[in-house]
Amino acid sequence: MITRYALVASLAVAVTSLTAIGPAAALEVAQAQQPAPAQPDASGATAPISEQKIDAFAVAYLQVDKVRQEYSAKIEATTDANAKAKLEAEASQQMVKAVEGSPNMSVEEYTTILKAAQSDPALAKKVQEKLQTPAPSQQ
Repeated sequence: MITRYALVASLAVAVTSLTAIGPAAALEVAQAQQPAPAQPDASGATAPISEQKIDAFAVAYLQVDKVRQEYSAKIEATTDANAKAKLEAEASQQMVKAVEGSPNMSVEEYTTILKAAQSDPALAKKVQEKLQTPAPSQQ
């Protein structure tokens, strides 16, 4: 899949500034060259995003944030440029895996929701609420 390899390559570039950016920005930069799957209709509006997709996005976002936190500390502590580059590439791959491993969420959907939330204050508020709501405990 060419798209997946392009995604991994662009995430590698995005992670170079991993210590200064969050998971939203890292994946947004990585997806900047990827076409969004949700196409606007004739009026220019995109399809509404379901509550289930917002829930799935929140789960994926938190997983990506864990990867970012883990790798930003490692990258910051490393002084060797080659080792940093290797860690950045590894972080990119782990971010993609974190999204792909999240239930009901693809990397493309993640990026679409991320971009939509950045331009739609109402959606951004919904996402923020989901991120602040503790997940139900699993028994």
